[in-house]
Amino acid sequence: MNTVRPTSTLPTSTAGSLPKPSWLAEPEKLWSPWKLDGDELAEGRRDALRLSLLDQQQSGIDIVSDGEQTRQHFVTTFIEHLSGVDFENRRTVRIRDRYDASVPTVVGAVTREQPVFVDDARFLRAQTGQPIKWALPGPMTMVDTLYDAHYGSREKLAWEFATILNQEARELQDAGVDIIQFDEPSFNVFFDEVNDWGVAALERAIEGLTCETAVHVCYGYGIKANTDWKQTLGAEWRQYEAIFPKIQASDIDIVSLECHNSHVPLDLIELIRGKKVMVGAIDVATTAIETPEEVAHTLRRSLQFVDADKLYPSTNCGMAPLPRGVARAKLAALGAGAEIIRSELSA
Repeated sequence: MNTVRPTSTLPTSTAGSLPKPSWLAEPEKLWSPWKLDGDELAEGRRDALRLSLLDQQQSGIDIVSDGEQTRQHFVTTFIEHLSGVDFENRRTVRIRDRYDASVPTVVGAVTREQPVFVDDARFLRAQTGQPIKWALPGPMTMVDTLYDAHYGSREKLAWEFATILNQEARELQDAGVDIIQFDEPSFNVFFDEVNDWGVAALERAIEGLTCETAVHVCYGYGIKANTDWKQTLGAEWRQYEAIFPKIQASDIDIVSLECHNSHVPLDLIELIRGKKVMVGAIDVATTAIETPEEVAHTLRRSLQFVDADKLYPSTNCGMAPLPRGVARAKLAALGAGAEIIRSELSA
């Protein structure tokens, strides 16, 4: 396995998306339609990628990404490129057991006819010598974002997706990606499935990779459906407790968590001792901008349960629904907060 060696202790990164420029897509909105098309869209997405990269670099982010400027949505953009899925034949399903959404239908065997993000990843690789991370949807979350009229089994469909994701991941690795992250918010909801087959499907998706791999498990974007759900979870959010033992025993290298302004007991991180941990120190569900000291406080507490050489300061989740200025300020706070803890560790 190739180990990413960023230039600093406590290497910072983002868990997911950054806001798109208003000329590319409607701001502060998920599933926002593109404002460009054809060659202009391709050029616009790459221009946005460069801007997103610059924002990360100026904020002191060590492990950079495309800011998800090249995808409209963290799940459906990948699915759009697969055969066997009908986007015209839509059904309403309950996503994450939380809210209803109109989703495409699986009508036949799902296959990947060509790479989805590989050219974009190669473009990002050419822009920077920093370690780069690329996010893909996880198999279980893909299953939970569709209506299945073909396989008749969530597990069987997840294994098909895992095979497809593995094909894409291997080509992303060959394009120079250092860390491939799989987004699995469903892991915080369907605990029995996670333990029965979810982690196993994820391991199928990373099979044969020599780059580092991560799984991102959070409580969702800062949209109303998710924030309303959080209000029902009580004083302690212990969902991670049900899935960490299985993740701990897996071959996944890095676990990305939601920690700041949440009710997650940080001692749960002890259950994945030995893994690298992306500690979410930025709340994506508010426009309030954290101070560097607030970020440092979250990281300081986390160091009780994760070794310093395995702590990766990050955001709780993606920031696509936030204003761009707010997101930039939050990134800067993340970078500055990590620097506070680096100074303390080196004192």
